[in-house]
Amino acid sequence: MTESPMPAQETREEVPRAALIGAGLLIAFALAIASIARMTADDGPPPDITDASVTQERDLTFDDLAGGGFSVIDPTSGAVIATYNAGKGGFIRGVMRSLTFDRKRRGIGREDAFRLTSFADGRLSIRDLATGRVIDVGAFGPANAHNFVRLLTANGAL
Repeated sequence: MTESPMPAQETREEVPRAALIGAGLLIAFALAIASIARMTADDGPPPDITDASVTQERDLTFDDLAGGGFSVIDPTSGAVIATYNAGKGGFIRGVMRSLTFDRKRRGIGREDAFRLTSFADGRLSIRDLATGRVIDVGAFGPANAHNFVRLLTANGAL
């Protein structure tokens, strides 16, 4: 007569609660240190993104509007060259948030403009005149770059 094998008993080992809390605190501490190091890092002067000649450039400032929109202003004339209602101009808003966050991190105000520049080789960049930081907006694809290209010649119609 053959006996059926007995099912193995399951054993459940619990990890001590103090060990889990300690591991969580260690991870949180490591992330905090990495974040602080990144926010306080001085990346040095930005590299030139191209040696091509400039074909067009325009200085711009940006103002938040009630309701979540924003306006783009020519700082020389003070004229509003474009207005984006809430939910519109998302790519432009994202790029500008990145640049203004860098200003806030460095304790720089909103006084200086941003310079939008197109180059003979087809590149398009925006430079923060206060920090020197440059973003090659063309690197995000032609559809996104087109949003900025329109600001080079906009006159309030956007």
